[in-house]
Amino acid sequence: MRLECPRTRTGPWHGPYSVIVTSSSFSTPSGTYRLQFSADFTYDDALGRLDYLASLGVSHLFCSPILQAAPGSTHGYDVVDHTRISAECGGEDAFRRLCSAAHERGIGVVVDVVPNHMAVPTPLWHNLPLWNALREGPSSPFSGWFDIDLSNSLSVLMPVLGERIGTELASGNIHLETRDVPRIDGGTERQSVVVYYDHVFPVRPGTDDLPLASLLDQQWYRLAYWKVASDELNYRRFFNVDTLAAIRVEDEEVFRISHAKLLELHADGMVDGFRIDHPDGLANPRKYLDDLREATGGAWVVVEKILEPSETLPKDFPCAGTTGYDSLLRVDGLFNESAGLPGLNDIWERLASTPDTPAPSFSSTLDKAKHEVIGDMLFAEVSRLTEVAVSICASDIMLRDHTRRQLGRAIIELLAAMDRYRAYIEPGIEADEDEVAVITRAAERARVRLDADESDTLDLIVSLACGTVGPARDPYAQADRDEFITRFAQTCGPVMAKAKEDTAFYRYTRFTGVNEVGSDPGLVGVSPDDFHSFAADLARDWPTTMTTMSTHDTKRSSDVRARLGVLLEFPRDWEQLVADLEKYAEEPRSDLVDGATANLVWQTLAGTWRLAGTAAGAEPISAERLSGYLTKAMREAKTRTTWTEVDADYEQAVLDLATGCLTDPSVGELLDGFTGTTCQATRAAILGRKLVQLTMPGVPDVYQGCEVVDLSLVDPDNRRPVDLDYRDDLLGRIRFGSEDPLAGIPEAERLDAEKLLVTASALRIRRQHPEAFRGQDAVYRPVAATTGHAVAFSRSTAGAERMTSITVATRLAGVLAERGGWKDHQVVLPEGSFRDLLTGRGWPGGEVNLAELLESLPVALLVPEE
Repeated sequence: MRLECPRTRTGPWHGPYSVIVTSSSFSTPSGTYRLQFSADFTYDDALGRLDYLASLGVSHLFCSPILQAAPGSTHGYDVVDHTRISAECGGEDAFRRLCSAAHERGIGVVVDVVPNHMAVPTPLWHNLPLWNALREGPSSPFSGWFDIDLSNSLSVLMPVLGERIGTELASGNIHLETRDVPRIDGGTERQSVVVYYDHVFPVRPGTDDLPLASLLDQQWYRLAYWKVASDELNYRRFFNVDTLAAIRVEDEEVFRISHAKLLELHADGMVDGFRIDHPDGLANPRKYLDDLREATGGAWVVVEKILEPSETLPKDFPCAGTTGYDSLLRVDGLFNESAGLPGLNDIWERLASTPDTPAPSFSSTLDKAKHEVIGDMLFAEVSRLTEVAVSICASDIMLRDHTRRQLGRAIIELLAAMDRYRAYIEPGIEADEDEVAVITRAAERARVRLDADESDTLDLIVSLACGTVGPARDPYAQADRDEFITRFAQTCGPVMAKAKEDTAFYRYTRFTGVNEVGSDPGLVGVSPDDFHSFAADLARDWPTTMTTMSTHDTKRSSDVRARLGVLLEFPRDWEQLVADLEKYAEEPRSDLVDGATANLVWQTLAGTWRLAGTAAGAEPISAERLSGYLTKAMREAKTRTTWTEVDADYEQAVLDLATGCLTDPSVGELLDGFTGTTCQATRAAILGRKLVQLTMPGVPDVYQGCEVVDLSLVDPDNRRPVDLDYRDDLLGRIRFGSEDPLAGIPEAERLDAEKLLVTASALRIRRQHPEAFRGQDAVYRPVAATTGHAVAFSRSTAGAERMTSITVATRLAGVLAERGGWKDHQVVLPEGSFRDLLTGRGWPGGEVNLAELLESLPVALLVPEE
């Protein structure tokens, strides 16, 4: 069926564009596989892997952003041209070949969409809309694309200069040239351009003959020293990234043009679903999702919404759900032993405290980071909010007598007190009580940080943020009020992300296994009952949401977090290991290395050390990878060194300590010993997390390569090339359906093969019975066990006489072994007879001894016997 709207199709840049919706048998995935495309892994490369993905059981290929990105991009989130498919990844013909070949094999296609921002590339003309806007100003058809006001400002800040502009001009580093520049309508055009090293900027027509200094003063942009950006940047950006300028996708024309190519591919039956990047940056996420639903006829869409542990996605959001960080929190928590935390607390107190200062709590660490972020990297955004508030007060006599200082202080403290990325309040629409409550609760936390005479100002700021201050008497004043609502919401997200994920997580190293996107270091461990409750809520409210365990944004892969999780199961062994490592480090360790960073080094080594049975753990992490990770971690922490002010001595001291451990035999012996002690608990945690994620409610995503053990750290480490040949070969050697599926697999590959067996078995049964695992008819029920060390649940279809599958996984195997093992504990199966897909063994219904069921593997996936 094809539904065509009455609009005509006249081209990507000019005029309306028709929306054609095609119904598809690929409308909702049963399981996705994420691939990161680049010049080193193109669409044609992926086409050659489709048979492997089909055999794995994948229902949909999940593609990283496919639109043309900035030169040299390794991730695709820095889009420069919405009308073209990435040339480096193969171009549109190659992408269409991939989609067609995937569909022929029964595999659908989901693509990552970046609606919030575009790149500010070098040279700038790669982004023709931005080039045109900065060349022609308000007369440009793209002047309304970006979150700037060219009618009121003659100087959109371009902070690219290495020194102040006077110095650069005097040195002759800025000059005028004539170059061939691409045109919006195709071809090239000779234009005068301003050149500063690799940077190239347009020249406003009619100013070519002016002296250089006067010419620069007459442009629609202002070249500036790079350090000016934090104080004076006047375009909205992605977080604090100056090279990602936000676009106004809430404008119908911007939405239409920026999504035309993606909608064309959907209409042509190439693309079946969409993952939306950073929707909280949009002026109106709900309207955007409404627009996308209307344009696609209701395609499967999930949003990269980072939910805090106590937060849920608004039920009226027109999408299938989130990208799965909420499920990651619960699955990880299910396999973390909170009772082991006191031992790690002791280590943290010893390493991170000083004679004058106790080790900080996470809440104090986060609060400090928020105030630093607000006062530094987001200073320009907060200044803009303050300016709008000042303008609002000046235009209404009833709101005057709130000073600029009071308004600024109230805004800062309210932003710092927000406990989530944003509240969803829209101009002109009565605010939802729950969303207003998010801000009012934050205000009560903020109030204690303000002076008594600032309390009324805080009340005003809350009213402005919630849109409850009342209508203004003229449209210009109302526009300010509307802008405040939107900009406050858009600023909350960057404050939370930069302070929590990109600062506090790197400072608070007590237990890094929970320093993860969507998680909270103060929340360690989730009970089986709480997990079952969460899963039941997903099945009821968001039955086709995505679930995940590793992504391109996770701080550590699921398997690294699983290895770190066993620290909680062996706290005394870990405490002894840290003591031994500290003793080793006494001589080579510089006084510059602080305790919190040393703790991060020890945990990183434990999470990435040799691991038997895996290709990724055949050897410890390389010095190059470890140094790259720790350099990023130190600079993100911003305690002693930063990206812009590097303390080379401090960084080298930390790297010398860490890399020295890799080659020291005594350290290797210590880490090998701990790994051997914890190996069975690690195995159970790795396999259990994966099986639970793959069989719980929702649509599971497998991040590239994670079908076997993956020991990756934060990006760019997790975007390294994946050895799909190894995975394909290993899959072909597993004897699915036999009594011993892993017969003949050598010990060096055993754990990899076990994880691959679990992944493929679960994906295949999901693909065979999708209605039992996701959607309104899918049923999730806990299965009783006589011990909390087993988590078990069934999946079926509403009204079906038989279960489709039963998942059984071992929780906290290290603690279980210390307590003497399974003993007589049982899981209670429904009536009938069952076969374990992972071992081939048959089992009767009723009470089944867990020691027998989980004798060869710590997990089981049971299906009814035919």
